[in-house]
Amino acid sequence: MESLVAFFLFAFVASITPGPTNVLVMSNASRHGWPSALPMVIGGCAAAATIVLLVGSGLTRSLAEHPQIQRAIAWTGVAWLSWMAWHLFRSDSLGDDERALGRGRGFTVAATLQLVNPKVWMMALAVMGVFVTPGTGQGGRVALLSLIFFLVALPCMAIWAWLGIKAAAWTRSPGRLRWFNRAMAVLLLLTAWSTVVDVRVL
Repeated sequence: MESLVAFFLFAFVASITPGPTNVLVMSNASRHGWPSALPMVIGGCAAAATIVLLVGSGLTRSLAEHPQIQRAIAWTGVAWLSWMAWHLFRSDSLGDDERALGRGRGFTVAATLQLVNPKVWMMALAVMGVFVTPGTGQGGRVALLSLIFFLVALPCMAIWAWLGIKAAAWTRSPGRLRWFNRAMAVLLLLTAWSTVVDVRVL
């Protein structure tokens, strides 16, 4: 029971702290509201929980054994996020912003982003090393942790969407929208590059 409480706290910290997906959710919600942000929230949380499940099942054990795979995932994610940040930085209207963030494909965008986010993979590996004991019942334990992570991540990511919605009134003027887009682009770029530093692939 104590280990589950500890994992709950771990999942909360991992989910609520700034990251590329949270930044995109906030940016999307600020202009399109809950209907557009909700699929991104669900997609991001579901993908992160699935990664925990995959790592726990041993299908991705090669991540720990082959650092080059970690580097490939990290740089793929950073390249994609840098491209999105660049387009978001240059966007001056809602139409430009929709193309940059992929409005209408929120679930897919957020889920794919998690799959190439090295921070999520390293988090999942940490979960296996700290909260899972090899042996009988390991599969059930991994499934439970994956479910808990999903349930904890949902409200955490929803908070970022709520912050974006609260910022919507401020971004109604074209000038403010432009500066908001640029601020989100810089934040997205910083969080993207911080992930490769965190996992020591530079």
